[in-house]
Amino acid sequence: MPVTDVTQDLDSRTLTITADFAAPVERVWAIYDDPRQLERVWGPPTYPATFVDHDLRPGGRMNYFMTSPEGEKYYAYWDVTAVSAPTEFRFDDGFALDESFSANTALPVSACHYSFAATDGGTRATFVSTYATAEAMEQVLAMGVVEGSSLAINQIDDLLAA
Repeated sequence: MPVTDVTQDLDSRTLTITADFAAPVERVWAIYDDPRQLERVWGPPTYPATFVDHDLRPGGRMNYFMTSPEGEKYYAYWDVTAVSAPTEFRFDDGFALDESFSANTALPVSACHYSFAATDGGTRATFVSTYATAEAMEQVLAMGVVEGSSLAINQIDDLLAA
């Protein structure tokens, strides 16, 4: 499994997931740069994602929804704040109310920093999410963000092998 470490730090309000992939940085980057590839690995296997909008550049927006096994849709968005291809990007990750992709202010927004570094065996990816408050972080932890994110990230190996 690619996920090698998960660190939760309520004091700094961060969740950090580290994963190692047997592929070059450029190949791992390509997954996030292509909405059709990203759909194959974003969200747990039983909640596939559909990216309606995909604009991976500073100021860009990514709107998507995940569909539950029962067919219920959960809407969310990324507001991209920085991109340095192919090594890192930053975005604000929020929940949306519905297909309008308007922010659901009842749920937390996280500031995310995804980075990719070359290793002897391929790529080390570091996924850091920072929350405004410890309570916001606790809210998403209770929603299963660690389990869901780990399941999603662990799907990347199959895509890289294809």
